[in-house]
Amino acid sequence: MDITKLTALELGRKIREGKVGVREAVSAQLAAIEARDKDYNCYITLNREEALRRADAVQEGMDAGRYASPLAGVPVAIKDNICTKGIRTTCASKILGDFTPPYDAAVIERLTAAGMVVLGKVNMDEFAMGSTTETSHFGATKNPWDISRVPGGSSGGAAAAVAAEEAPLALGSDTGGSIRQPSAFCGVTGIKPTYGTVSRYGLIAYASSLDQIGPIGRDVSDCAAMLSLISGSDKRDATSVPQESFDFMDALKDDVKGLRIGIPKGYFSEGLDAQVGDTVLAAAKELEKKGALLSEFDLEAVDYAIPAYYVIASAEASSNLSRYDGVKYGFRAADYGDLQEMYKRTRTQGFGDEVKRRMMIGAFVLSSGYYDAYYNKALKVRAIIKQSFDRAFEKYDVILGPTAPSTALKLGESLSDPLKMYLGDIYTVAVNLAGLPAISLPCGRDKQGLPVGLQLIGRPFGEKDILRAAYSFERTRAYISPVQE
Repeated sequence: MDITKLTALELGRKIREGKVGVREAVSAQLAAIEARDKDYNCYITLNREEALRRADAVQEGMDAGRYASPLAGVPVAIKDNICTKGIRTTCASKILGDFTPPYDAAVIERLTAAGMVVLGKVNMDEFAMGSTTETSHFGATKNPWDISRVPGGSSGGAAAAVAAEEAPLALGSDTGGSIRQPSAFCGVTGIKPTYGTVSRYGLIAYASSLDQIGPIGRDVSDCAAMLSLISGSDKRDATSVPQESFDFMDALKDDVKGLRIGIPKGYFSEGLDAQVGDTVLAAAKELEKKGALLSEFDLEAVDYAIPAYYVIASAEASSNLSRYDGVKYGFRAADYGDLQEMYKRTRTQGFGDEVKRRMMIGAFVLSSGYYDAYYNKALKVRAIIKQSFDRAFEKYDVILGPTAPSTALKLGESLSDPLKMYLGDIYTVAVNLAGLPAISLPCGRDKQGLPVGLQLIGRPFGEKDILRAAYSFERTRAYISPVQE
């Protein structure tokens, strides 16, 4: 039995049955990381010694009956913008290269309470700003399907680690598609929950009104189990929804009879790779065969989602990242005269080009004379996009489309052209602007053998609808791993 090929729920079941020990499971994953990660560069920090100590403690707890979660004993990878007490958390940036948080994020507390084991922190675009995981200070992550291609971003390290069997599950964050797009590129499943479903306490912010933490796994069931675990209210996060718990496992039913699925015509027009479009529409037909009701419609205002998103996200980033100045923590420039020069040199040397670009855009759109012309207008467009989705969900239960306009790009292909990179988020950013839940799952491959992602979007707190549709489609095809050994 190859432990690394098991899904998270399969592994959890074998651990509960005593067929696999927790230390055995963690050791198998660590061995896979050490053997493969030189090719993929998924991990920034490997938590080897502590993970093995934690495995022994969890095993003792399971033997004593202290853990009831189906994911107890299962190892997990964590995106490196989620705070982990005692484990370096860098946001893939030089400016936080030596930062070790004194506390755990709320999601880490929940994973720990359930008996999961943190393997380490995985690579990402610097401060989650990027769609390729090439802006990382620690080097680019490679796509396990083809190491000459990007894994997507910003949660590229998390998606690649799951695809490369270096972790059965991972936690990522999604500001404008950062869970869904890399899941599509790497042929795995990822969920962006409704805004407020998962606490953002301990998530190092990029754009606070858009960010959400979510799971990445090999199948829908694993993601539903993880989402059930990390969801729920948290008094430390003012945007957290005041509910005690969410249970998504009962949505895993192979039954979409009567489910109304809307397909936006604009999602299948200019800019979409023909192979991607054909593969996604074929997936829609599979759901129709199972009894879903398909209908095309016009989704208004989404053409303006990209400019509105980048104005709002950059504005929030310019504010959120102002705290990194070399005074209290993180990198500080060695050579400076006065305080102002220390700020300037620290931020010049500590931040990468893409982060600087977005911070400058954000400062510009918030500046006197430009606030109304750009930022205020973007907020109005955001409201119009939200209203457009509200009208759509009066007719449909789920909206179906591609996750990304193409399959995985070649390394360096979009990094030299930021606008091309931004346009790669065309199908995902509107979901964040409207605060909706969405899932990406593999629905086939193109002629080059690269995975194609299917995106299902739900109404606010409609996670169960998209999980049901995703689970039902998933029954039509087996998961394919890029790791052939």
